[in-house]
Amino acid sequence: MAPKRVSTRQYLIVDADDTLWENNIYFERAFDEFCTFLDHSHLSPADIRLVLDEIELVNNKIHGYGSANFGRNLRDCYQRLAQREIGAFDLDRVMSFAERILQQPMEVIAGVEETLQYLAPRHDMTLFTKGNPEEQKLKLDRSGLAVYFGHTAIVKEKDTAAYSALVAERGLDPALTWMTGNSPKSDINPALHAGLKAIFIPHLHTWRLEHEEVETGYGDRLLVLEKFEDLRRYF
Repeated sequence: MAPKRVSTRQYLIVDADDTLWENNIYFERAFDEFCTFLDHSHLSPADIRLVLDEIELVNNKIHGYGSANFGRNLRDCYQRLAQREIGAFDLDRVMSFAERILQQPMEVIAGVEETLQYLAPRHDMTLFTKGNPEEQKLKLDRSGLAVYFGHTAIVKEKDTAAYSALVAERGLDPALTWMTGNSPKSDINPALHAGLKAIFIPHLHTWRLEHEEVETGYGDRLLVLEKFEDLRRYF
């Protein structure tokens, strides 16, 4: 059941990438360029993606997320799959696919800024994201959305422990705290495990390693919305 419109001030924690602005589409385009350059004789892009997934699952635990680390993952994938002699030029070219991600225009998702303008005076707003701190700060600055958040937290991983730490650090009341995001793995399930409420807003291009079934059985602690601007109906 969807909750009724709240009548008291709430603590709203909001994800960044693919919740406030487009992000993964640029990584997907870089991957497409990588596949074209690799030009493998028999592996399809889907096959190559499986190899890259394996590399990312290992490397992300060590190096974290972001375009620079994605470039490292593409390089490792190329070294594993290339069917020709590998030169310095090849590795530089592969890394350039990821480096161009930060040069892409900032595309705030439709309805996001207007919704933040509405929410910010009414509720306590926290931006909670994972990845390279400098890269995430740069994206936030370029988006122009920082003004709507009273607090920003950037962590290496958004798991249950990270949510519990954020709640303790900020002195939040879990009964009044909602996590909003597009990733079941990083935004929704761990927030619910930490005793918070959660708002799932699916995104067509959510990174495949963030895919996970949204856990059920939480009653009105879980809200599923079609788009970010729908938040105005409840908050």
